[in-house]
Formats: sequence, C-alpha cells, structure tokens
Amino acid sequence: MFLTVCMNPTIQKTLRFTGLVTDRVNRTSCYRTDPSGKGVNVSRVLSQLGKQCLHLTQLGGPLRPLFLDLCGKDRIPLQWVESESPIRFCYTLINDADRSVTELVEEAEPVAAGTEGRLMEAYQQALGGVTWVIISGTKAAGFSDDAVPEMVRAAKAAGKKVLLDLRGEDLRRSLRYKPDIIKPNLSEFIQTFAPEDAGTGGGGALEGRIRRIALGLAGEYQCRVVLTRGAEPVWFAEGSRFSEAAFEPAPPVNTTGSGDAFTAGLAAALETGAALADAVLAGIACGACNARLFRVGAIQG
Repeated sequence: MFLTVCMNPTIQKTLRFTGLVTDRVNRTSCYRTDPSGKGVNVSRVLSQLGKQCLHLTQLGGPLRPLFLDLCGKDRIPLQWVESESPIRFCYTLINDADRSVTELVEEAEPVAAGTEGRLMEAYQQALGGVTWVIISGTKAAGFSDDAVPEMVRAAKAAGKKVLLDLRGEDLRRSLRYKPDIIKPNLSEFIQTFAPEDAGTGGGGALEGRIRRIALGLAGEYQCRVVLTRGAEPVWFAEGSRFSEAAFEPAPPVNTTGSGDAFTAGLAAALETGAALADAVLAGIACGACNARLFRVGAIQG
C-alpha cells in the first residue's frame, strides 16, 4: 500500500480552445474540473493501476466539500486535517491552434497555526499500514522547513520505502535521511543542485555536470536519482551507473500531470520488485498515456 502526501492541494480547471487569442473573450464548451495537486494526481494514477493508496493532505475553506466530492468520484481514499487555508484553483489552457498547454497557478494562502502538528500526527498514524511513502510537490505557506524532512526521517525509521518528487530546500534537507528515490524533473534538479547552470541551455557540458552531481548524490545518500526531461530521454543514476531511457514522444493533448503519472508508474513497478530501468519504462508509459488525455493526472479518460 502507498501513502501519498501533498501539502498544497488544488482544484484544477482544464479548458480546451480551438484557438486562444490574447486580449479577447475566449469561449469553450470543452472543460472539466478535477481535484489536483501533485500528490492527488499520483494517487489517481496509482488507483487506476489497481494499487492500494491513501492520500494525506490539508484542507480548508468553502471549496472543501467540492474537493472531497471530486476525490470521492475519482475513488481516491483521503485523509485530511483542518488547515483553514482555502483550496486554490489552478488552470490549464489548451490551445489546439498551436498545440500549446499553458498553466496558471494560484499560490495558496498560509495554513493556520497547529496545522503542521495535526498533519504530522495523522502521518504517523498512517505510516503503520503502508509500504511506500511518496511525497510530492511544494508545501503551502505556514509549514516549517522541518516538515518534509521530518516525514522522510519518520518513514525511514519505520522501515518504509520513500520516493520524493520535490525540489529546493525540501529535497536538499531530506537527503540526509536517505530516501530511496528522488525524482525531480531536470529543471528542478538544476535549480536545486546547480543553480549557476539555470538558463544556460543544454549540451554535453551540462549533461556531464548533471551526471557527476546525480552520481555523487546516489553514492553519498544511497538513493536512486531519476530525472524526467519532458519529451527527451529520462536520465537515471543508480550506484555508479548513469543511464538514459529514450522513447518516441507522441503528439500530446494535455501534458499537465504527466510527471505525476510517471511517478505513479515508476513507484508501482518498483513496488513489484522491478529493476530501476524497467520501472523507468513503466513510468514513461504512464506519463505518455496521461499526455494523450484531456483529463489531468490520469491514465484513464
């Protein structure tokens, strides 16, 4: 069983246009509303893969009943704590004219005092019944810098497998507790471990630097490093070996949530004992399936 954690939930509005024109009124009859946030998307795909999953989050505000109803329709088992932080909206705008996918993200309001304590208590209770813990995405304002690292520490102390889809200090501060897998995308990895290379473009020099950093992390913290790169081959490091998994990208419909679908496919395969290379291919298959759908963070329409 998987425990997924998201500390920044959202309600996702996805709208599809035959053509999107700035500074004009744009209308569409093709839209949908889904519960989202990286952890919710991971949970949805795990459930669609037939895996048992419990999702832990914080909720607040007048949109909470809608969020809970949407999660119920998606059959996402949910445990939540009161945060008094209104659930935010995020928007995906799909423009068929130029095949672009644009995301508009609202920042969350800070959670109320006491939220972190309630969430940590619920987390400790949930740990006993799971094998894997997946922590994804950013945390809402109001959580301390110790919240995510403490979750990793507690999970590893309890003998759980841990997969982190994080960036920045949450990821850096968690490494000391030796998570099993870290899975940022390449941009997040560069921002976290090589910020001086942000915006410098690609090329062999950058690839060599990323290879050295990834292998260094894998060796120092005994973790496996998986770096998704959009439509480019996935890079991954295990022990002293750095590899890539190439694939043939298909024309996408909606790429939002494809990284989360990848995370779910990767974790589901690892849970069955698959080798990392095979688990990466399973993740690629789920990510590609998500990209072909209008629905966000899913492998079934």
